Amino acid sequence: MKILVAEDDETMAGYVRKGLLEQGFSVDWVSDGREALTYCLYNTCDLAIVDRMMPGLDGLSLVKALRASNSSLPVIFLTAVSDIEDKVEGLMAGGDDYIVKPFHFSELLARIHALSRRPKENSHKTELTCHDLKLDLLKRVAIRQGQVIDLQNKEFALLELLMEAEGRVVSRTMILERIWDFSFDPGTTVVETHISKLRQKIDKPFDTALIQTVRNMGYRIRAPH
Repeated sequence: MKILVAEDDETMAGYVRKGLLEQGFSVDWVSDGREALTYCLYNTCDLAIVDRMMPGLDGLSLVKALRASNSSLPVIFLTAVSDIEDKVEGLMAGGDDYIVKPFHFSELLARIHALSRRPKENSHKTELTCHDLKLDLLKRVAIRQGQVIDLQNKEFALLELLMEAEGRVVSRTMILERIWDFSFDPGTTVVETHISKLRQKIDKPFDTALIQTVRNMGYRIRAPH
C-alpha cells in the first residue's frame, strides 16, 4: 500500500513516515499543497494523509480539488485544527477521516487499515487484464493466450491482488495481510512459495514473464515495455 504524506512540518512528517515504513507501507512525502495535488493526480497511491495548513495550497482546498477532478483517493486529515466545525468542514469537503494532533500512531494505523478495507471503485469489475493475461473474477480462472489456467484459491487471490495494483509494488507485508489475514510476519516462506507456484502457471509456459520481484520491496505484475 502506497501512502502520500502531505505535511509541511518536517519533524511530524518524519515521525509519520518512519512509523508507516516500519509497518511495511511505501511512503512518499511532500511539504507543499500544490505538490501534493500534482502528485495525487499524476501518480499512483492508495491513500493520502493531509495536513490542513500547508504552503502553496491548504489541505482543505487540496481535497476539494481532488474531488472536483473525480478522484476517489482516500484522504485522512491529520491536523492541529480541532474545532468541531473544522472537522465537519474537512469531511464535507471530501475527507474520509479526520484525526487531531497530538495523536497516537496506533489510532492513525487503525484508521488506515479501516479505509483499506472499504470496497474499491473497481469492485464491480468482472475481469482484470495485464498484457496478454486476463483474470476472470466470475469464473475464477486466469486466461493467457487463449489457455485457461486453473488456480487454487490462494493463488487466485494473490494474482488478483497483484493485477489490481498492476505496475506497482505490493509488499510482502501487504500480501500477508490481504491474503492470509496476518498482521505480523509468521516467519514462513508462504508468500515466496505461492509466488513461485504462480510463476510456474502464469509465466513459465509463455515467452514473456509478467511477475517481477523487486528486491527488498515486494512483487509486482507488469506488462513488458
